[in-house]
Amino acid sequence: MTMQHSGTKRYRTLFVSDLHLGTKACQAEAFLDFLRDTEADRIYLVGDIVDFWRIKRGAYWPQAHNDVLQKLLRRRAQGQRSHLHSRAITTRPCATIAAARFGGISIERNAIHVGADGGRYLVMHGDEFDVVVRYAKWLALFGDWSYEVALWANTHFNAVRRWFGMPYWSLSAYLKHKVKRAVNYIGEFEAALAAEARKHGAQGVICGHIHHAAMRQVGDVLYINTGDWVESCTAVGETEDGLFEIIRWSPHPIRTSRVESPIEELEAAA
Repeated sequence: MTMQHSGTKRYRTLFVSDLHLGTKACQAEAFLDFLRDTEADRIYLVGDIVDFWRIKRGAYWPQAHNDVLQKLLRRRAQGQRSHLHSRAITTRPCATIAAARFGGISIERNAIHVGADGGRYLVMHGDEFDVVVRYAKWLALFGDWSYEVALWANTHFNAVRRWFGMPYWSLSAYLKHKVKRAVNYIGEFEAALAAEARKHGAQGVICGHIHHAAMRQVGDVLYINTGDWVESCTAVGETEDGLFEIIRWSPHPIRTSRVESPIEELEAAA
């Protein structure tokens, strides 16, 4: 049995998505900190881990991004079971690759995770249910451009806040949340993913894609979204008792971790 260093949090399973390695917005250093302080028997990489869609428009690959891949492969070599969604490597909207193995990591289009309590959870990225990306590529590209502008403004905005001793605040997350609430996008996405889980005979669905961490009941289905590592730095952990938690990792300005229980998340959504 491997000894854990002080402060390490252990989970039965971890679910992460939307690192977008290869982009300047990726918070690779924060994710590395998260991996150092978090252990699990199994990890699901639920899509958009490497973003070649943006890399094609300009190469960007600092050492920290390479370190992330090396650490994930090292964990697999040490016995951790790892699964990548087929959109772990993003080349274009709704791009998929056939089931295969990479460095001992299983690559799957979607998977059924059996929880500690025996419940079945459909694990998928969720991009095929995003009608903006699927049916209006020009709109997706416009959204991608405006999102990058918001992230650029966010960086400078928080530089000023730090100068005055104020904590980190995500302008881009705030704007995105307001806009998507206005068009009811998130609710429609959640309903579509819940319906897909029912088709697979699953009691829950665990996905990513929309960069909005959440955990709530959608009818008879538990909907869980892992969020992202571009702005919110969130993941989902399953405890040994089969409880799911949204993990909110805060790298600004001091590395800390905050875990919300499903009850807290459901109450916040009410």
